[in-house]
Amino acid sequence: MTDLPTPRGKLSRARALCDLTWLRVGGPADWLFQPADVDDLSAFLRALPPDVPVFPIGVGSNLIVRDGGVRAVVIRLGRGFNQIRIKGAQLTAGAAALDAHVARKAAAEGLDLTFLRTIPGAIGGAVRMNAGCYGRYVADHFVSARAVTRAGEVITLTAADLNFRYRQTDLPAQCVIIEATFHAPQGDPAALEAAMADQLARRDASQPTRERSAGSTFRNPAGFSSTGKADDVHDLKAWKVIDDAGMRGARLGGAQMSEKHPNFLLNTGGATAAELETLGEEVRKKVYDSSGITLQWEIMRIGEPGADQ
Repeated sequence: MTDLPTPRGKLSRARALCDLTWLRVGGPADWLFQPADVDDLSAFLRALPPDVPVFPIGVGSNLIVRDGGVRAVVIRLGRGFNQIRIKGAQLTAGAAALDAHVARKAAAEGLDLTFLRTIPGAIGGAVRMNAGCYGRYVADHFVSARAVTRAGEVITLTAADLNFRYRQTDLPAQCVIIEATFHAPQGDPAALEAAMADQLARRDASQPTRERSAGSTFRNPAGFSSTGKADDVHDLKAWKVIDDAGMRGARLGGAQMSEKHPNFLLNTGGATAAELETLGEEVRKKVYDSSGITLQWEIMRIGEPGADQ
């Protein structure tokens, strides 16, 4: 592979990625870059030959890395990118700040970003995927984001630039979000803490939170998240159409669709990325045969298949 620039941060060759994803599967990246700070990231990308692809990952909560690994420089932001700052009704969080931590920090200051509390992952991924639950989305609170382009330029992104949609944005290819700013309504800290505790209890009652998963596997065909309200309908929820297709608890090797919540794909122990993805595709086929609905993956799948696949 092309010689790479020497950064101040950590650059690792042929670095296994399986321990950096919640599903604990996948092959190595050609290179893994963990920048020291924004200047380090910007300088590295500016000096990196333009034909070398890059791929940013967060905490790997919504990701399957295929068994053959990733032919790119994978960029993972760490402690230099997890600061949280609050000024008035606005909160700015580094891309590596955990969604749950942002929600708790905001609540302690009387700001309501409680919907982030039960969303797995970090702020960079939450912005990229317009994460949401209980009827609220990142788009509802987004002010702006800063990012580093593939050419190493630091830019500001507006809501218009990102064009937020259900689980989608128009983030430029190979662009690395470094921080985002949100506005939040004010609330009583104790009441916000109580609301988050209620959300956690409901999540733990309905989702396999103690199992090895990557959160929701497929987007809801209805095109919106569960609201959590009593009048919420389930006809076009991913879990319901999977259940109706008879795929609750379906298995392939070490991969399984959860018995507790059939839209959660689990690594029950020793699964390969191929088993997980193949089971997911089988679910999509069964749902289509059963209902005519084509489920769209919410989990991102990247990389090359294994040599024997």
